[in-house]
Amino acid sequence: MKDKNKLNFIIYLFVAFIVGGLVMYFISINTGAFASLTGITGNSSSSSSNTCRACSGTVVVKEGSLSASVEKAYDAVMMVRNYKGSSIASTGSAFVYKTDSKYAYMLTNHHVVDGATKITLIRSDDEEIDGTVLGSDEYLDLAVIRIDKKDSIDVASIGNSEKSKLGDIVFTIGSPLGYEYRGTVTDGILSGKDREVTVSVSGNSSDWVMKVLQTNAAVNPGNSGGPLLNASGEVIGIISLKLVQTEVENMGFAIPIEYAMSHIESLEKGKAIVRPMLGISMINVSDTYSLYRNGIILGDEIDEGVVVADITSNSGASKSDLKKGDVILKLNDEEIKNIAYLRYELYKYNVGDTITITYMRDNKVKTAKVTLTESKD
Repeated sequence: MKDKNKLNFIIYLFVAFIVGGLVMYFISINTGAFASLTGITGNSSSSSSNTCRACSGTVVVKEGSLSASVEKAYDAVMMVRNYKGSSIASTGSAFVYKTDSKYAYMLTNHHVVDGATKITLIRSDDEEIDGTVLGSDEYLDLAVIRIDKKDSIDVASIGNSEKSKLGDIVFTIGSPLGYEYRGTVTDGILSGKDREVTVSVSGNSSDWVMKVLQTNAAVNPGNSGGPLLNASGEVIGIISLKLVQTEVENMGFAIPIEYAMSHIESLEKGKAIVRPMLGISMINVSDTYSLYRNGIILGDEIDEGVVVADITSNSGASKSDLKKGDVILKLNDEEIKNIAYLRYELYKYNVGDTITITYMRDNKVKTAKVTLTESKD
């Protein structure tokens, strides 16, 4: 009986040894796959992708950073102080886009320098310097500031927003909320391109459309005029505005850099931007009160467009078939929703150009040719 128990013990021991060896073998040949499946990859705000690989059961994670791109542009950005008299009226941001033998030139927004009696800039090393506004335009919302070349630390690299794609990493450098938070960097993605945002330029009414880039990078008062940059540290836009509503978060907008640079020569020389005039007084179709005051009655079927309230003498419109009460529906092939859209489309043309206006009169759609004259506004 003792011999039988001894034999069973030896058999059990042998089987356990064989099974244990097989288990250890299968574990050893699958260790690499197990590490790859359970490894955690890191996320970072850069254009380079994170990678992980298994090596003896360990995971190696490569993380990227925007720090090199920020450093590339940081010293080219300055805070702007708008003085009215001896008091600081407002602040914003600006960046150096070029230098010559004597001066450095900076881009910012018109609304950052508007009404200033004096402009100063605070560099990244905290030194305050004087600046001179060379040219500014309210519809472009752009302005050029000149400083002495010796006062410039660095020059920003100009990129191309047209080559940027939705989802690309972008970042801003600016001075949100003024001096205390100067040099703030925020990042996000390019959330939209060719956004048409209606804004007010001449008063309380929304009378102008801006075609802008959209980003979810944090934009706050004081960021205006600062650069929107791609992951390579190149300027692709100029921060201009954001949506401010209780239910809205992280919707900031920037003027595409190509649009800004196409007007830079006139702004540097302080030349007024010459714009064409259609030669009419306008009322939005939706403005029933103004239509009533002008004795104009429209049918219920018209819900978008611009109504001709009056014709300016010796203008292009006065020499066309347009009359008071006509509803403008298109300018060339572009639909006109309201005055802001009409003005936006009109200002794409030059004085002397002839355009086609599609309008409605007595429930009939007609067209008229108008040669544009120079605006006196």
